[in-house]
Amino acid sequence: MLVKNEIWGNIPLLHISTDNMNEKTPVVIFLHGFMSAKEHNLHYAYQLVNKGVRVLLPDAKWHGDRSEGFTETQMNLHFWEIVLNSIHEVEQLYNELKNKQLVAHDKIGVAGTSMGGIVTSGCLKLYDWIETAAICMGGPAFIKLGAYQLQQMAKNGVKFPMSEQEVQKTNELLAKYDISLTPERFAGRPVLFWHGERDKTVPFNDTYNFYCTLRTYYDDNPNNLKFIADKQAGHAVSRNGMLAATDWLAQHLA
Repeated sequence: MLVKNEIWGNIPLLHISTDNMNEKTPVVIFLHGFMSAKEHNLHYAYQLVNKGVRVLLPDAKWHGDRSEGFTETQMNLHFWEIVLNSIHEVEQLYNELKNKQLVAHDKIGVAGTSMGGIVTSGCLKLYDWIETAAICMGGPAFIKLGAYQLQQMAKNGVKFPMSEQEVQKTNELLAKYDISLTPERFAGRPVLFWHGERDKTVPFNDTYNFYCTLRTYYDDNPNNLKFIADKQAGHAVSRNGMLAATDWLAQHLA
């Protein structure tokens, strides 16, 4: 297994592959969570590469090698800016894959944990070239999740420096990326959700209720949509969840 530290455009990433991979090898772009970094998801890459999948692990804006030393509170205030930036950078990585002749047939999956799962949801709304996805602890409903985050901040005594008008403008922007508003954009593509029922960071019920709505769009391909609920888990993916996500991605890219 080869692990290369590379920079594609302005994006630092780990490129994980083997010597016998070529342009016909499927690819997964795997996105880390909030306040995490690319190398923290190497266990996902290890599983995927051993199943014959090339993996890209990028650092999100202000994370990992792109850190500018902001506190978690400062980062929280820019959470959605980071998410939207990552959504656009996934397209940049896709174009680089094409330019570097590392993918020939769009056998590409996108996946992530927490913030990475949220980014994955936004990517599914925008990009038809995504063949399969795994959303671990991610909330597809951006506007609803944003409102929940504001409630949690207020509960914790954090003053959010935005007026109601600014919040409304943000919601108008998020609507362009919020796939819960246009569930038909899933277009029957194979998607796995994994979520802990005790998750207080990204509420379990919001994601599960959306999944229940989404099932009606998968009547022709019910096996292409799966939700794994872990009764014991909070905001952390279990080993079984990690294995299920990597199995799903490899299976649907085969």
